[in-house]
Formats: sequence, C-alpha cells, structure tokens
Amino acid sequence: MRIKILGTGCMKCQKLEKETINALAELGVAADVEKVTELDKILEHDVMMTPGLVVNEKVKVFGRVPRKEEIKRWIQEENK
Repeated sequence: MRIKILGTGCMKCQKLEKETINALAELGVAADVEKVTELDKILEHDVMMTPGLVVNEKVKVFGRVPRKEEIKRWIQEENK
C-alpha cells in the first residue's frame, strides 16, 4: 500500500501525517508513506488545497484534516 501526504509542511499537513501513521499502527497495516511537498507534484493529483491524502493513487481528501476513523476506513477499503 502506498500513501502520500500532500502538503508544504504546515501544521495541518503534519497533523495529517501523524494521524495517518497512528491509523496504520492501530490497524496493523504496513504502508509506504511518502511526504509530497513540491507544488508541481501536489498539483499532479488535482489537489488545489492542502493537506491532501492519497491512498494507492486515489485522492481521499484534501483541504482538511480528516478524523482518524475516516483515515482508517479509507485504509481498510484500499487494503482488501
């Protein structure tokens, strides 16, 4: 599983990264987590606001930090 955290390093981006790592740990799921900070790479995902979360090349959310339960649900959906 590949997960990308899209953002320039702001507080919300850092919080999304932390929540995602915590969700993975709680689920016991292994994943490659990549921080994408370059604006041109972020825009490749058609994300206009950060932070953004991409799971297996599917944009799950952008412009807000989702609850950990949402992140866990998306991970479970993509881990089938």
